Amino acid sequence: MGHSHVESEHLDNTGSGTIRAGVFGISDGLVSNLALVMGVAGGTGGSASAVVMAGSVGLLAGAFSMAAGEYISMKTQRESMERQIELEREHIRDFPEEEQAHLSQLLIQSGIEPDHAQDIAQKLHQNIEPAVGFHALLELGIVPHQMGSPEKAATASFFAFVLGALVPLVPWLIFPSALIESILVSAFALMVIGGAVTTITHRSALWGAIRQLLFGATAAGLTWMLGRLVGTAL
Repeated sequence: MGHSHVESEHLDNTGSGTIRAGVFGISDGLVSNLALVMGVAGGTGGSASAVVMAGSVGLLAGAFSMAAGEYISMKTQRESMERQIELEREHIRDFPEEEQAHLSQLLIQSGIEPDHAQDIAQKLHQNIEPAVGFHALLELGIVPHQMGSPEKAATASFFAFVLGALVPLVPWLIFPSALIESILVSAFALMVIGGAVTTITHRSALWGAIRQLLFGATAAGLTWMLGRLVGTAL
C-alpha cells in the first residue's frame, strides 16, 4: 500500500497540471515577448512606441493562444482518462471475479503479501467505485479524482503568460528608451524562472537558471539581429 500512497501523493502534487501550466506559461511569456520586443527594438532603432505596441499585442495574442492550447490539451487528456476509467468500470461489472483476481495480482506485484492482497481485493470489490479507483491507479496510473481541471489550467496559463510577457515590456513603459533595462530585468527573470522550473523537472536549480538564460538570450539576440537587418533594408 505504501507504493500506492506515494504514487497518489505524487499525482496529487503534479497531476492537476495547473502548477505546470503556470510555471511554463511564465517561461513562454517571458521568452516569446522578450524576443518580440528585442526584434522590434532592433528594427526601429529603439522606438518605445513601436516596442510597446508590438509587445502589448504579442502579450495578448500569446496569452489567449497559450490558454486555448492548454485547455484543449488538458480537456482531451481528461476525456481520454475518463474513457479509460469507464471501460475499467464496465469490465468490473461484467467480469467481477476475474477483475478481483487481477487486482489481487497487481497488489502482490506492488509488494503486498498474497494473503493480504486477496483480502484487500475482496473488500475493495464489495463496492464498485473503490475497486475502479484502485484498478485505475495500479493499471493506468490515474487517480480518478485528481485528473485536473482544464479551466483552472487554462486560466493559470493565461495569467502566467501575461506576467512573464510583462517583464521585458514594463521598462519601455517607464523609460523613453529601455533596451538595456529590459535586457537586465529579463535576464534576471529568466534565471529565476529557470530555477523555478526545476521544482517540476527535479534538475539542478543552477543548471535550470543558466539554461533558461541561454535560451532566452539566444532568442532575443537572434530576433534583435533580424530586426536590425529588416530595419536597415527598409
